[in-house]
Amino acid sequence: MARITKKRKEAMAKVEKNKLYSLQEASALLKEITYTKFDASVDLAVRLGVDPRKANQMVRGVVSLPHGTGKDMKVLALVTPDKEEEAKAAGADYVGLDEYLEKIKNGWTDVDVIVTMPAIMGKLGPLGRVLGPRGLMPNPKTGTVTMDVAKAVAEVKAGKIDFKVDKTGIVHAPIGKASFSADKLQDNAMELLTTLNKLKPTASKGVYMKSIFMSSTMSPSIAVDPKIS
Repeated sequence: MARITKKRKEAMAKVEKNKLYSLQEASALLKEITYTKFDASVDLAVRLGVDPRKANQMVRGVVSLPHGTGKDMKVLALVTPDKEEEAKAAGADYVGLDEYLEKIKNGWTDVDVIVTMPAIMGKLGPLGRVLGPRGLMPNPKTGTVTMDVAKAVAEVKAGKIDFKVDKTGIVHAPIGKASFSADKLQDNAMELLTTLNKLKPTASKGVYMKSIFMSSTMSPSIAVDPKIS
């Protein structure tokens, strides 16, 4: 059994059991209990009252975090030659088509987001087994399949993220870095929760947001009051 470090014990002692914190309190407390030497990622885990096995209860969407994620998102733009300069100017890290399709076919997936055009989706179909499990398959619903490639790339670079409820009914999403101020973490978290509320399926009955937990890399989780969202 792994030994609990002194700092981990200190962090756990600061989080009150069975207490539901406000977003403001949780954001401030998270900074106190994050002891990593690197700039830890901050995530929100939201358990929803939906059955993701049913198509009419699937929750998926995109949100532009007001303060970004704090992460430099690596973007691959799979585009035709006439769109290459547009994608590069918008900040895409990798731009091209056939050479990258071949690299992906051979297992290369060293990117965070792939942006492409409708006409190219047919070529990506056979690569679904590589891209799908990694959440990299472009999707019109998330704005990553579009003719306005420059806009899509710029939005991802600015902090636009997509999220999807998993098979257990939980949405996991990054909302920033531990170096962010508590106010910025609070703003980003509220933006995500507001977006989730707007996406509530009409088929979802009863309590929609069942629980919310905020945590950073290696930190204890902080229970957030779902009623405030």
